Amino acid sequence: MKKIAYIEIDTHAEIAQSFMEIMEDSPSFSVDYYFSKKIRGQVADHGETIILSDSSMIQDQLKDKRYDLIIIGTVHRYFNTFQAIVAQYHTAVIVHNMNFTGASKMELIKSIFKKDRIYRLKLWWKEDLLRSREVYREAGHLLVLDEKLSAEPFRFLPLFYTKTFSKPENKVLTIVIPGGVSQKRRDYTKVISTINTIENLIRNSVIDNKSIEFVFLGRAKNEELKNIVDLERSLQYVNITYFSERVSPSAFDEWMQKADVLWCPIQQETEFFSQQEIYGKTKMTGNLGDAIKFGKWAIFPANYRSKLDFIVPEQEDIISQFERLKNTPYDFQVNYNKSAVQKRLEKLLNEFL
Repeated sequence: MKKIAYIEIDTHAEIAQSFMEIMEDSPSFSVDYYFSKKIRGQVADHGETIILSDSSMIQDQLKDKRYDLIIIGTVHRYFNTFQAIVAQYHTAVIVHNMNFTGASKMELIKSIFKKDRIYRLKLWWKEDLLRSREVYREAGHLLVLDEKLSAEPFRFLPLFYTKTFSKPENKVLTIVIPGGVSQKRRDYTKVISTINTIENLIRNSVIDNKSIEFVFLGRAKNEELKNIVDLERSLQYVNITYFSERVSPSAFDEWMQKADVLWCPIQQETEFFSQQEIYGKTKMTGNLGDAIKFGKWAIFPANYRSKLDFIVPEQEDIISQFERLKNTPYDFQVNYNKSAVQKRLEKLLNEFL
């Protein structure tokens, strides 16, 4: 049996969780997980080997181990630590922002003074930000989580499979908007405007008095929270649910299972370290994995191009679109059952060894 180390001491606990779940009963690989305390507190395990770690101890922890492959889940900081690891071991790095991997030293220096100065200066002085490009260049393999983004040197890492659960019969049409409530990543201005429009159409009897609920399934804060609170006070016919604290994994799963349709109003463009990133071209949205994992139709902006049947472009009459998709079956198990996805993942890992 081949041995893998999976390191996540930075950000993406949800990706680490997906890797744990798909590899849980693998007959070919055993995995040791090196998690920071923060990441450890966000994942649920089923007896896997989890080792508490951080940037100061991970190199010593790996020193006496013999792994066939080391997978690094996120390289958005600790660049000096990760550069040492990729230089010494057979590694694969999961890439979340493709343009960032090619950012030059001059571009990175300029980015330091554009925003988050204190944090970025810390990354420059203490964590060797300017070596970020070297980490990606020296890694044995670069991985992406959206098959659409896979072109050399990026390989597709299949992680997401559709869980099996009983679909609830909702009396209320339940539309879930998954993800942190931030205007930077999703167009919540449009969401609120659309909900107001639906409220007015129901109030004026232009459409039937439908029972509908929108769930903002992510922490809302600052201006976005204020806007949602103001929205709630103005509504009479439409219900909304929102969270001012971090949504627990169990609550997230519960609402995702309850959803009739996912609404994913992602912004087309975002940035990482002042590098422009485009969803669907240089960056994957986590909503894609959400749709697969929970077997849900997902409505994306019309400008988001996808070859996946269950990702559908938003239409002008979105209320009818919600209803139509709710009543349209889609068999995710054909392509996204756990066994099939696990075999694809193991095939890829074997190609690396």
